[in-house]
Amino acid sequence: MDIRTYVVTGAASGIGAATAEHLAKAGARVIRCDVRDADVLTDLTTPAGRESLVSQVTALTSGKIDAVVAVAGLALPSDLTVRLNFFGTIATLEGLYPLLLGSGRPRAVAVSSLSAIVAADDGVVDACLSMDEERAATAARMAAGRGHGRAIYPSTKLALDRWLRRAAVTPGWAGAGIPLNAVAPGIVDTETARNTFLNDENTRRLVSAIMPQPLAFPGPVDAIAALLAWLAGPENTFTTGQIIYADGGAEATLRP
Repeated sequence: MDIRTYVVTGAASGIGAATAEHLAKAGARVIRCDVRDADVLTDLTTPAGRESLVSQVTALTSGKIDAVVAVAGLALPSDLTVRLNFFGTIATLEGLYPLLLGSGRPRAVAVSSLSAIVAADDGVVDACLSMDEERAATAARMAAGRGHGRAIYPSTKLALDRWLRRAAVTPGWAGAGIPLNAVAPGIVDTETARNTFLNDENTRRLVSAIMPQPLAFPGPVDAIAALLAWLAGPENTFTTGQIIYADGGAEATLRP
């Protein structure tokens, strides 16, 4: 049996690290990408970093991969979140697309967020979908200036969801036999989540009220990794264009 090659961004920590470990334990070859502690060191907030990702992965794989798992993201109230979560993710998917064409069973999956259904800034979303990075970065800075910095992260994920659903059914993706999907996690037990709000009881209660997860709060990281691995694996032959909520029932609670 052929060993599949997966490219995982954001692989140094959190969901990305868990996904890379899950795939490696299953016997896959995993190219880990991040700004530290990775096979490919690059900064996806910049055009040069995105080009470097493609060139390094191409060199490491001789130009053929089987799947892309785009996990890398930020939740800062700044334009860097726009540059990485939306433009960096799309550049990853589109930049590595030619390498997928050499696979017999190519797959691509990105990480979205439950928060995209909770709050968003229309200006940031619209600017992202215009595919004008500088305009989107400006919209993010303006949102932060109005005191809406927390809306930047969910806005980038909502824009990503809309882009992905449109792209997935086009000749370039579905027409080329490449399922393209996203997983939208709820709150899961990562080091970042613990340091940001889970360790503070008041903030934890506030977040759990805004994004209720009847099955568990926080959820297990391994469950997200397993779902990403399945969507990026050869078993997924008929699922595409989907935003799959792995959130302990939060989306069903908020949108019954």
